[in-house]
Amino acid sequence: MTGEVLCGDRAIADDLVALSEALVAGRVRAVDAVEAALARARAVPGLNAVVELDEAGALAQAHACDREHAQGHVRGPLHGLPLAHKDMFYRAGALTEAGSRIWRGHRPDHTSPLVARLEKAGAITIGRLHMAEFALGPTGHNAHLGRCGNPWHGPAISGGSSSGSGAAVGARIVTGALGSDTGGSIRLPAGICGVAGLKPTNGLLPAAGMMPLSHTLDTAGPIATSSRALARLLTVLAANDTDYEAALGCGTNDLNGLTIGLPDRHFLQDLAPQVAAALDAAAGLLASAGARVRTVTMPDQADHARIAAEIWAPEAARVHQRTLAARPDDYGEQVRNRLLDGARVDADTYAAALLARDAARAAMLGGPLAEADLLLTPLMRKPVPLAATVETAAGPAMQAMIAEISALTRPISMLGFPALATPMGFDARGLPLALQLIGAPLAEATLLRAGDAHERATGFLARRPDLSPFA
Repeated sequence: MTGEVLCGDRAIADDLVALSEALVAGRVRAVDAVEAALARARAVPGLNAVVELDEAGALAQAHACDREHAQGHVRGPLHGLPLAHKDMFYRAGALTEAGSRIWRGHRPDHTSPLVARLEKAGAITIGRLHMAEFALGPTGHNAHLGRCGNPWHGPAISGGSSSGSGAAVGARIVTGALGSDTGGSIRLPAGICGVAGLKPTNGLLPAAGMMPLSHTLDTAGPIATSSRALARLLTVLAANDTDYEAALGCGTNDLNGLTIGLPDRHFLQDLAPQVAAALDAAAGLLASAGARVRTVTMPDQADHARIAAEIWAPEAARVHQRTLAARPDDYGEQVRNRLLDGARVDADTYAAALLARDAARAAMLGGPLAEADLLLTPLMRKPVPLAATVETAAGPAMQAMIAEISALTRPISMLGFPALATPMGFDARGLPLALQLIGAPLAEATLLRAGDAHERATGFLARRPDLSPFA
């Protein structure tokens, strides 16, 4: 499942697991791995996935890692591994601008615990990645930074709001990146860009040291080259003495004893034919790996998008209350309008939405997640759209587009449940199609186990996009 790129006369794996193991074993120098990542980033400026590279800082860290390795010291399982992160995770003294004009020049005085954990385990942060302004948008559009491209087809959306994280990993600039997910912002760019992404259970990972949007829904998580890579990163990020990678299998019946629920056709009635066919194939592969796949009935989710909006939108409006009043023109139109909508949600409506969320959680846990360990859905009901067809003017058309793209991800974020996205094939244009696996709270190990089994059975992650149009 690995590819390679050349750095001088050295071959550098572009899969996180293979590369991290080569670095820890000393078969690859950290300097070579970092130089390869920097070269890949510089080679595709048209992708617009990277906001800023910290070349000097990354190379200094790489040299330090190599000196330590020569002395017999390995920092951890990610020793010398180059990573980059969505431009909302703080690093003390470094720019963190959240894809915005409002935060231009912002330099926090402390570091995100998640970044600190990765770096303590040996990872090297090489730069900041593109994102939707203040994490508000599922397409990869940004009024200030321009649009992030899709490595498989530049005119297609990259997904958002962790657009740069999905595109950078999809292009193998880096093999892993942090993103955030308030309504699908890890899963959408990961699946749309042909890699794997995990939205953990709300509260599993600390939200300190990252740009706030919605304090009850914000969730950080990784995007990486495989579910096994996600498991390796999550073990470091969670820091809870759980070895998520140890739960993964390696044989042909790794999912024995697991029940996977496939929502009935009423829930999935609007699937595009290519998506429906890929989902049926994914269900069959999971069954071949030993899982019992059964049909389940999903609770009515017609109100879930409204409930989610009545929670995150007023919370976001409160975060931006002062700057929205003082500097409204420094926001992109789409972002400003969404925040103004949030400001109009009154306290009673917000309180009612929190109660409705509790009821929705109970309905899911007492319904399909009582009948199955995991649920299987597509990531989106339709194939990846082209940017020109969805990046419409701000207003009702934009809201309808956002609702359609995030229709199957936003309800899971609203509930706070964990979910994983990974490829389930490619459409007729060669763009990735992705599945979504959903679990009850703290089901991350089971999600990763199922995602890993599916990936090994398909080999979809072994495919690489043609990046020449972005040079």
